[in-house]
Formats: sequence, structure tokens, C-alpha cells
Amino acid sequence: MREALFLLADLWMIFVGYFYGWTFIRRYGNYLLGLECMVVATSGSNFLLWSLLGGDTGSVLYDVAYFFDAFSRSVGITLILVMGLMKVTHRYKPSLVVDAGVFGFATAAGLFLRPFHGADLHTGGIAFWVAVFYVVVNLLTAVFLGYFVKRLWNAGARWPAIWTGLVTAAGTTIALTYDFFPLPFDDAHRTIFYTAALATWGTQGFVYFLAYRTLHDRNAALDANPARTSSTLA
Repeated sequence: MREALFLLADLWMIFVGYFYGWTFIRRYGNYLLGLECMVVATSGSNFLLWSLLGGDTGSVLYDVAYFFDAFSRSVGITLILVMGLMKVTHRYKPSLVVDAGVFGFATAAGLFLRPFHGADLHTGGIAFWVAVFYVVVNLLTAVFLGYFVKRLWNAGARWPAIWTGLVTAAGTTIALTYDFFPLPFDDAHRTIFYTAALATWGTQGFVYFLAYRTLHDRNAALDANPARTSSTLA
């Protein structure tokens, strides 16, 4: 039963990442959010394949999994997410050079941070401080998402605001639990934790897409009727 739930959670995250990632690009021209969603989906696909092949820690898929993990936890679902959402909060339109540059930065961060995945986490070594860094950038991102929730609420989108707040809180809980608070009732492979994490990350992608669409449509409506007060965007 645990394994089935794990597979369902991973498939959910994969579907959300590829489907809504492509939608971000095709419908909104938002390569930051679109490509990052696809990175998350590719990470989930790699993790699924690694698990189905036996979960060998000596496999190249294991190293690839930690690269994607470092990529998204350091820059992807932090800086790239914020920059992508700023298109509807601040009408920010990065150039292709900026898009390529930030993904290049995320790739470099993923390669650099990949080896530090808990080997000396509890002895105060580098892995401990890398884990602290992941939590700090997650919390900073959550602050921006709090502002994003406020924008939704002020726009009258109460349910999208509530769901965005809830999935953000869930994502921060996963970030805190990831390295520092392992579930005492979990198995050696942390099946319960990873099931919850994959389900949360997939749901974040789904909810953030709906919230983004809401503010995008709100901006389009304001552009179509410029006589409406700009104070509604505050």
C-alpha cells in the first residue's frame, strides 16, 4: 500500500510538472515557471525510474536525483519561482538572456551542492549548512508567496489565496522535515515522507498555476478597462 501511494504521488507530480509546465510556456510565454515545472517533472521521472530499478545508491540515477534535488531546492523553487510569479505581480518580463542565465546559475548550484546531501548532517559539517541554506531560501520564498497570497486576496480571489497559502505552508513543512525532522515511524527508505513530499510538490505546481492564471486574467481585465483604479493592484 505504501509503495502504491508513493507511485501515485510521483506520477501526480510528473503529470503536473509536464502538463502545466508546457501550459505556462504555450499560453503565457513564461519560460521561467514552465521550464522549472518541467525540471521538477523530470526529477520525478528519474526518481520513479530509480525506485522501479531497485533504488541502488550506486546507480547514476541516484546522483542525478540529488542533482535535481539541489537544483530546485537552491534556485529552482526559490529564485526562479519568484521571478516567474513576478510576471503577474509586477509585470516583470525577463529577457531570454536572463532566463538562460538564471537556469545556468541553477545548474551550477545543483552541480556544486549535489554532493552535500546529509553525509555529515548531524556533525556540523558542510552538509548541515547546506541543509540550513535550503531551509532559509525556502522561508524567504515563502515570504514572497505570502505577498502573492495578499495580491490574490485583494483581487477578490479568496479561494485561490487560501489554497496558495495552504500549499505554501505544506511545502515549508516538507522543507523543514526533509533534513532536520525525519518521521520516527517511517521506514528506512523514508517512503511516507517522500510520498507526502511528492504529493505536496505536485499540488504546489497545480495550485500555483491556478493562482497565476487568476492574477493574469485580472491584469488582462484591468488592461482592457484602464479607467478602473490602479489601487486594486496594491
